[in-house]
Amino acid sequence: MKFTLSWLKEYLDTTASLEEIVDALNVIGLEVEEVTDPAAALKDFRVARVIEASQHPDADRLRVCRVETADGEVQVVCGAPNARTGLVGVFAAPGTHVPGTGLDLKVGKIRGVESAGMLCSERELMLSDDHHGIIELPEDIAVGTPAAQALGVDDPVIDIAITPNRPDALGVYGIARDLAARGLGTLKPLRPETFEGAYESPVKVRLSGEEGMACRQFVGRYFRGVKNGPSPRWLQRLLTAVGLRPISALVDITNFITLAYNRPLHVFDADKLQGGIQARLARPGEKLLALDGKEYELDETMTVIADEARALGIAGIIGGEETGCTEETTNVFLEVAYFEPIPVAMTGRKLNVMTDARYRFERGVDPAFLRKGAELATQLILKLCGGEVSEITVA
Repeated sequence: MKFTLSWLKEYLDTTASLEEIVDALNVIGLEVEEVTDPAAALKDFRVARVIEASQHPDADRLRVCRVETADGEVQVVCGAPNARTGLVGVFAAPGTHVPGTGLDLKVGKIRGVESAGMLCSERELMLSDDHHGIIELPEDIAVGTPAAQALGVDDPVIDIAITPNRPDALGVYGIARDLAARGLGTLKPLRPETFEGAYESPVKVRLSGEEGMACRQFVGRYFRGVKNGPSPRWLQRLLTAVGLRPISALVDITNFITLAYNRPLHVFDADKLQGGIQARLARPGEKLLALDGKEYELDETMTVIADEARALGIAGIIGGEETGCTEETTNVFLEVAYFEPIPVAMTGRKLNVMTDARYRFERGVDPAFLRKGAELATQLILKLCGGEVSEITVA
C-alpha cells in the first residue's frame, strides 16, 4: 500500500516528522517496506526561462531558444509547438540523464544549429504521458528553482506491507486513524456533503437473491450531463506517485476513493446500459470482455453485475469494456457495492485475475461505508465533471 506524506496529512493533523511516522507505522504492525523521494530522480532538472524563441533557419517545426538558466544563458533547439518567448519551463543541461527517454544529454547540432540541453515535457520527466508540448510553469517561479519543488512532486512516498488481517489499512484514511490511535496526532473528521438528488434515478438496482451470490448490498446513483476529460493535475500527480496511470476524471475519481478510503467503486456509461442493473450469478458459458482487454468465460459460481441483456462486470473484481466510460461519456451510473470476501477470492483465483478491487474485497471492506462512499464520490464527480445528480437507489 503506497501513499504520499502529504496525502496522509490530509487526514491526520500532526507535526510528526517523516522519521517519526515511519517508526510509528512499524510499531503498530504496518511494516514500512520503502520510503522513496521522487525528487531524487529530478535533482538535476531546474526551472529556466526562454529569453527569446526564433524560427530555426532550416526547419519549419523547430525553434531556436535563448534560455536563461541558473548557470547562465544557453541555446536550445526545441520542436515543441508551445516553445515561445517568455515561457518558464524545466531545463536539463548536457550530461543529465532523462528518465523518460533513458538517454544522457549531450551537446549536439540539430539541422546545423547547436543545441546545449533540453526543455522538457512531462513524459520526459515521467510525470505523465503528455509529450505534445514542453512543461509550462507560472511566470513568477524563479529561475534555478528545483524542478521537483516547482512541479509539486517533492512529496515522499511511503510503501507499507499489509497483512491479511489489516484491511483497514488499505486506505490512507484508515492508516491515519491508526496513527491517531497511536497518539501521533489527531484524526480529521470525515464529513462528506450529502446530496439529495434532483430527480429519481432512471437506472434501478436489484439483487437476484440467488444462493451463493457475493453481493449483499448495492448503492447506485445516476449523473447526467457530465464532462469526462483529463483529471486535474493534483489528482494525476497523486495517482502517478503511488504507481497508477491517470486515465480520465471519472476513472481517476474511483481510483482515488479506493486508495483513500478502501472503498472500491465502478462507473458505467449509462447510455450503454439496457434497462436496470442487477447482481446475479453468471450463466454457464457467459463471457465478458473486461477492461484489461481480456475475455473471460464465466460459470454459475461467479457473481456478475448485469443489465437486462448481459453481464457488465465481474463482481468485486473488474468491469466490462463495453460499458466503460470514455471522453464521450455524458451520463454515468455509479456502483457502490458490498461483496463477500470468499466468493470474490474464489472467482479471482478461477479466472487468474488480480485487481485493486479484488485485493480489497477479498480481505474485507467496511459494509457500513457504502452511502458515505457514494457521497464522497458524488462530491468529486460534481466538482470535476459537473452534471446533475439523482437520488440514491439502494438494493
